[in-house]
Amino acid sequence: MNRRSLLWTALSTVGAGLLASRASAATADQKPPAKLKVVYHLADADRVNFALGNIQNHFDGVGGPDNVTIALVVLGPALKSFARASANPDITARVNKFTKAGLQLAACGNTMKAQDVTLDGLLPGFTIADRGGVVRIAELQSQGYLYIRP
Repeated sequence: MNRRSLLWTALSTVGAGLLASRASAATADQKPPAKLKVVYHLADADRVNFALGNIQNHFDGVGGPDNVTIALVVLGPALKSFARASANPDITARVNKFTKAGLQLAACGNTMKAQDVTLDGLLPGFTIADRGGVVRIAELQSQGYLYIRP
């Protein structure tokens, strides 16, 4: 019984040492990750503040907008929250701040037609996703953007 314990202890110590050396070697060889690209999909009006909060947290979590490229594609009922004439002042201020930081804003062309909204009717910074918001999201994903739907 004593031999078994000694053998087990020796094997555990050697195994732990090998794992530790591999971990430090892997860390030394790793390059810093490339600048991530992320697309946020926003369709629900009741998720607008949550999504904008996620975007702020994302910028903060990676050390600022220089370290990540973020696109926000808005479609469906959420688009009404970004109407220039009726947008909540807090949303207006956050969108203005984010666009200055480089956030890419796209409004679904299909939703714009359905809601009879023009680009001038939206907060500044939006572009039109002519072929639709979901198509724009798929295009961005094909360009390496990671998908998030808050």
